[in-house]
Amino acid sequence: MIVKYVPDTSVLIDGRITKLIDDGELSGATIIIPEAVISELEAQANQGREIGFKGLNELKSLAERKRSGEVDLIYVGRRPTADEIKLASVGEIDAMIRTVAIENDATFITSDIVQSEVARAKGLDVTYLQPEKGAEKPLLLQRFFTRDTMSVFLKEGVPPRAKRGSIADLRLVNIRKTRMSEKEIRTIATDVIEQAKSRSDGFIEIERRGATIVQLGSIRIAIARPPFSDGIEITAVRPIAKVKLDDYKFSDELKNRLSESTRGIMIAGPPGSGKSTLAASVAEFLAGQDFIVKTMESPRDLQVPDNITQYSALEGDMAKTADILLLVRPDYTIYDEVRKTNDFKTFADMRLAGVGMVGVVHSTRGIDALQRLIGRVEFGIIPQVVDTVIFLKKGEIELVYDVHFAVKVPSGMTEADLARPVIEVRNFATNKVEYEIYLFSKQVVVMAVSPKERGSAKPTWKFAAREIERAIDKYAKAPVTVEILSDTRANVYVSDRDISHVIGKGGKNIEKVEDALGIDIDVLQTNDESQRSQDNQKEVPQKATKNAEIDLADRHVIVTSNARPGEIVDVLIDDDYLFTATIGRGGEIKVTKGTNIANRILDALDRGARIMMRSA
Repeated sequence: MIVKYVPDTSVLIDGRITKLIDDGELSGATIIIPEAVISELEAQANQGREIGFKGLNELKSLAERKRSGEVDLIYVGRRPTADEIKLASVGEIDAMIRTVAIENDATFITSDIVQSEVARAKGLDVTYLQPEKGAEKPLLLQRFFTRDTMSVFLKEGVPPRAKRGSIADLRLVNIRKTRMSEKEIRTIATDVIEQAKSRSDGFIEIERRGATIVQLGSIRIAIARPPFSDGIEITAVRPIAKVKLDDYKFSDELKNRLSESTRGIMIAGPPGSGKSTLAASVAEFLAGQDFIVKTMESPRDLQVPDNITQYSALEGDMAKTADILLLVRPDYTIYDEVRKTNDFKTFADMRLAGVGMVGVVHSTRGIDALQRLIGRVEFGIIPQVVDTVIFLKKGEIELVYDVHFAVKVPSGMTEADLARPVIEVRNFATNKVEYEIYLFSKQVVVMAVSPKERGSAKPTWKFAAREIERAIDKYAKAPVTVEILSDTRANVYVSDRDISHVIGKGGKNIEKVEDALGIDIDVLQTNDESQRSQDNQKEVPQKATKNAEIDLADRHVIVTSNARPGEIVDVLIDDDYLFTATIGRGGEIKVTKGTNIANRILDALDRGARIMMRSA
């Protein structure tokens, strides 16, 4: 009597059928492969998922065993329709596979516990192969690691490379001279997926079209393949040091700060500076101080004790994870990494709800971590969201900032009526203010306060002059020159024909500017030399105006000219000032569609107006 078996997708992906044949348990049997299984594996492979390729490789191995006469192999059934494929997640394809087993009076083989229970309920003879969780076999990828290797980079057609050394002195080195072949790198990728499913400390974190993120113990592995990448690539990263908080500079002070009350802390630094290592050290310290600590990570790769639960993005959304955590009410949450606007908003929501937060942020300077909050969090609550910034460089804490809120006159201003809310960013070690953040003319100013600049008006005068010039440009057609006399007074020099426009009927225009900027302005004629002091004689600079080109994208109106990236420019329509912006890296300014500025640009295009740029 010929014994017939129908395997489902799960056992083909696991490679269990060929193993049973090689062990002699299925010798001489007939293996029936439903077309629905092939369609599902094909769809997975087309989406660039490693499990699809793995299942197809198992089918090739079965075909080889058929040729050698070990088993008989047949394909039956029909391919699923597009609608049935869409319903695969709710069991439509599984039902088609079970139907093939029923029609052929075959034993159904699966390693999916739900599938096995449904099949038994249907009266099928079922062989359930429990997912293997046996002894760990060596990871093929491990051979590229040495004791001091932090990351390994493998790509087909390229010799394998690695970053080795200490955090303070990492070097990119070639592991060998021979290039990686497609077969070799696919074998390594398959091994990674297999071990993620079989090891107790392994799991597939993210599965997308062309990309798979796997966590195996302390190693985070990213597998990229076409169409997402131009070739198969594997990047594996692991921490090269486990550090306790005691090993860092300021450890005693930080311990006291963390223990006395829940805090909002940003751990900042460039890639590879040891941010996640410090975050894990902070988490371990807090857990040891009888705090309930959780983490929010995607992928989950922080090396923390078992008493700290690690959460990923619930249904792909960290905001939903935060909703669950707010019900759990931890004392502290470690958020690794805070990058997108939604991340910052989620971080702020949890902090304002009273949860202590430690966020990991990429930045090249300590102040940049705070600047990334601007525009994403209401200005007045920034110190409530983040009161401490820890900046790392090459694994060491380079500086710590203490963030306070005050109502004061910003440095460089002396008049009492210029007092306003100011965020003070103090050096934790010296208690000296290094930066001040405040609103000036509805714009957020981040002003460095160096020892030489304390008590000096020059930094703010330069900014004030630029703001006055922009405001007056709305009324003046010829170039404008601004001369700051004190914290509260300025002279503005305009052409004779522009004076009446700048002042306005009954002084309406200039009063509007004065009220907006909080400074008294005298409007003077450009060529009236008697109005200038001999020490400040200068000609009005002529600003070069360039025609701008307008391109339309899905979400943006793109303004381009030959201006340099980083240059601050004014955009004008028929010589009328529209807005000021900084040229981006691509030599362009992106304006979001639907905004007032974007609508005015589009209206100007429709009526054939000239759109120009000039240096601000």
